[in-house]
Amino acid sequence: MTTKEVWTLYSEDLKRFIISKVKDTAITDDILQDTFIKIHTKRHTLKDITKLKPWCFTVARNSILDYWKSNNKTFEIANFEAETTILKEEHTEKDCLRGILEHLPKKYKDPLFLSDIKGMKQQEVADQLKQSLPTTKSQIQRARKLIAQGFMDCCGFVLNEKGNLVGEIKEKGDCKVCK
Repeated sequence: MTTKEVWTLYSEDLKRFIISKVKDTAITDDILQDTFIKIHTKRHTLKDITKLKPWCFTVARNSILDYWKSNNKTFEIANFEAETTILKEEHTEKDCLRGILEHLPKKYKDPLFLSDIKGMKQQEVADQLKQSLPTTKSQIQRARKLIAQGFMDCCGFVLNEKGNLVGEIKEKGDCKVCK
């Protein structure tokens, strides 16, 4: 399969995945480009073509981690003042997410944190938590569903026809979770 065919099949999915992690379209485009350079130069190392999609997402995840490792301190310093102002003046998705995460049961919160925040592979999470891989996968998926449900309950978000959350954050006093 050519890189162009991989692009046609997976670029939109990879872009959505990357933007969900970095929240910036310009950075997303850079990371997506870097991801496809790596896919192009390393696709010969993929032994089983049936695992192409997960492999592409692993390449993207590693590109995101590389970006954060090389830019995280600069990013935090550059946005420190802006984030402080936002937190003082405006109710944001972070406020809702913080409230939703606080209400997540520990058995869902721990695997989600290790997988989605620390970037560990699900097998590594299972090993660290001393449980089976299917249990870990189930807990991570359940945690993600509970977070989505939390946004629907808290701020009235809805799932669109593609299954993505859509909506706008309400005023803090109108939220049911993070008041």
